[in-house]
Amino acid sequence: MKSKMGKAQAKARLDKLKELINDYRYHYHVLNESIMSEEAADSLKHELSQIEEEYPQLITPDSPSQRVAGTPAKGFKQIEHSTRMLSISDIFSEDELEAWQDRVKKLAPNGAKLEYFVDIKMDGLACALVYEDGLLSYGVTRGDGTTGEDVTNNIKTIESIPLSLRKTSKYAQFLNGRTEIRGEIVMYKKDFKELNEKREKQGLPLFANPRNTAAGTIRQLDPKLVAGRPLHFRAYDLLRQNESEVPTNLYAYEALSALGFLVNKDRAVFTSTKEILKFVSSWEEKRLQLPFNTDGIVIKINDRKTFSSLGVAGKSARGSVAYKYAAEEATTKVKDIIVSIGRTGAATPVAMLEPVVIAGSTVQMATLHNDGEIQRKDIRIGDTVIVHKAGDIIPEVVQPITKLRTGHEVKFVMPKKCPECSTTLIKKKNEAVWRCPNIHCPSRSWKQIEHFASKEALDIEGLGEKNVIALIDSGLVKDSADLYSLKKEDILKLDRFAEISASNLISAIKEKTNPPLPKFLYALGIRHIGVQTAVDLANHFKSMENIEKAKIDDLAEVEGVGEIVAESVVEWFSEPRNQRLIHKFKEAGIWPETVKSTGGKLKGLNFVVTGSLGSMSREEAADKIRANGGGFATSVSKETSYLVVGENVGENKLVKAKELGTKTITEAELIKLLK
Repeated sequence: MKSKMGKAQAKARLDKLKELINDYRYHYHVLNESIMSEEAADSLKHELSQIEEEYPQLITPDSPSQRVAGTPAKGFKQIEHSTRMLSISDIFSEDELEAWQDRVKKLAPNGAKLEYFVDIKMDGLACALVYEDGLLSYGVTRGDGTTGEDVTNNIKTIESIPLSLRKTSKYAQFLNGRTEIRGEIVMYKKDFKELNEKREKQGLPLFANPRNTAAGTIRQLDPKLVAGRPLHFRAYDLLRQNESEVPTNLYAYEALSALGFLVNKDRAVFTSTKEILKFVSSWEEKRLQLPFNTDGIVIKINDRKTFSSLGVAGKSARGSVAYKYAAEEATTKVKDIIVSIGRTGAATPVAMLEPVVIAGSTVQMATLHNDGEIQRKDIRIGDTVIVHKAGDIIPEVVQPITKLRTGHEVKFVMPKKCPECSTTLIKKKNEAVWRCPNIHCPSRSWKQIEHFASKEALDIEGLGEKNVIALIDSGLVKDSADLYSLKKEDILKLDRFAEISASNLISAIKEKTNPPLPKFLYALGIRHIGVQTAVDLANHFKSMENIEKAKIDDLAEVEGVGEIVAESVVEWFSEPRNQRLIHKFKEAGIWPETVKSTGGKLKGLNFVVTGSLGSMSREEAADKIRANGGGFATSVSKETSYLVVGENVGENKLVKAKELGTKTITEAELIKLLK
C-alpha cells in the first residue's frame, strides 16, 4: 500500500525512523539495555522498508534495510590496510612481563611517563571498519596484516556494527574525514552452543569452536547466511590520519563507546607490574564467565605517541604484549579407551591420553560421555585429538584430527560386560548411557560412599576418594552406614592415617549423626535426586519414614518431581540391599531430622547467586535460603525471584537477569531477608 506522503515528508519520516532504529540498536547491542520491545523495533523497520520501496531514491548506505542486501559474491576483493594490522607478542610469566617493561623503558623517549593500558584479549577474527564522514564505507579482515579481504556486505549484517557513527559533540571530529575502527568479530559461547545443538538436530556436522565459526561465517559469500548466525563486533582501536586526535588508548575506548561501538568495560590503566599482575590474576577464573572466549590479557603503553615511538619488531608492535593464560585446548594422542563405572552404575567411556598440559594442569584422561558420542565424533584409539579443559571442568575430547590418521587407528567397541564385576551391561530405551545393574559392583561402592560424604551431601571432611578406597580395601567399610562404626585404633592401622587425621575423621563422622533430611536424602545417591529435589521431597513428606513408604502417585504430586523421579525413588527403597542399608542406619542411631516446618519468610521465592560472597560460601547461602523456605538454583530462569550479586561476578547471569526482569540484590540485602 502506497503512503500518502510526498517525497519531502517521506525523507523526513525516514530520517526519524533511521535515528530511532539506530538508537534502539545502540542501546540493545552496545549498552545491553532495551528502549523498546523487539516487536516494536521490527514494526519500525517494516515501516522504513515500505517507504524505501515507494521511494528507492531515498535509500542511503546507512539505512537499517541495507544490513542484508545483494546477491552472493563470487569472491572477495583484496584491500590493502592503511597501516599494518600487527600481531601481539605473547608472554607467559612475571619475569617475561618485567623483561618487556625493561625493554620499553630503554627505548622510550626520555621523560616519557609510562602508563599501561590493560584489556581482556578476545578470541575472534580481527577486522577493520572504515568510515568516511561518519558513514560505513567498507570492512576488511586482517588477512596477512598488510592486505585483507573486503567483507563489507557480510559485516553489515552484524547488528553491533553501526552503519553510521553515532553523533556526539565531544567526539565530533571523528564524524569528518576518514575514521578507522579495529576490533574482533566474535561468537558468544552460548550462541555457539545453541548453533551446534540446532545443527545436531538437523544432522549437520558440528562446528569446532566459536572463533573458527566466526571466521568461517564472515568468509561466507552469501550475506544472508552470515545474517543467520549470531556474531558480535567488539572494538579495541581507533585510527585517524592525525594521530594526535587519539592521545591515549583509554581515550580511544571512551570515544569508541560514544561513537556507538561495543567495547570491553573491564579495561584499566596501571603504572606498576604489581597492579598489572593483580588484574591478570583476577581474570584467570572470572574469564570463564565472560560471554566470549579469551586466552589472555593485552597490555599496551597507554600514551599513543610513546607507543608509536617504540616501533615494530617483526610483525609485532614493541609497545604491546599479550599475557597468555595456560592453554585450554591442546592436541595429544588417545592411547586407549576404557570404561569407568559411576555410583549409579553409569558406564562412561574415558580416553586414556598421552600426558599433555592444559589450563595449567597435566591431563591424562578425558571423558567421552557415551558410545554414541564416540561414534558421532568418530574418535578412535590411536587418534591425535583436540582436548579441551577450562578451569575445574572435566577434560573433554573435542574432535579427532582425521588428516593425521595412519590407518592403524582402532574403532572403539562398547564392552558387553562391566569391567569391574563382569555383569552384563544394560541400556534402557530412550537413554544414551549403558549401566552396570549390579548394586554390589565394587566401583559403585566407593563412589557412593564418596558421594555420601561430599560437600553438598553430609559434608564429612577427610573422606575424599583415596581415603574412601583405603577404608574399603582394608575391609573396614562396605557401605555408608559402616562409617559410623569406625574406631580410631582401626583407622590408625592404615598407611594413610596418623593420630591427628584419624581423630579428625572420627569427630567429623560423629558430627553428622542427625543430619537435615534433605542432606541425608541427597547423600543416599538415589538416581535423579539432586539437591533441590531432595529439599522439595523433604518439605513435602516431612520425615524419612513418609518418603520410604510413599507410592509413585504420592511422589509425583510434589512440585518438580515427575514420573521418572518418582519411579526412581520407589525403585531405590524397594531394593533389598538399600533396605538393609536403611536398617543399619537406624540400628546405629543415625537418622535424619524431621522437617518441622516448610514455611519461612522466603517460601515461594527462588534465589541464584553470582560471584563470591564475603560472609558465607555459596553452599552455606543455599542452605540458609532453603532453611527459610526458599529455593536455590545455579542458573537464572523465569522462576528466579532474586539474583544475589557478590564480588567478581561474570556477565552471563546478570545479562540473563536483565533479559527476564529478575531483581538483583546485594549480599547485605540477602542477609537482611534471611534475618
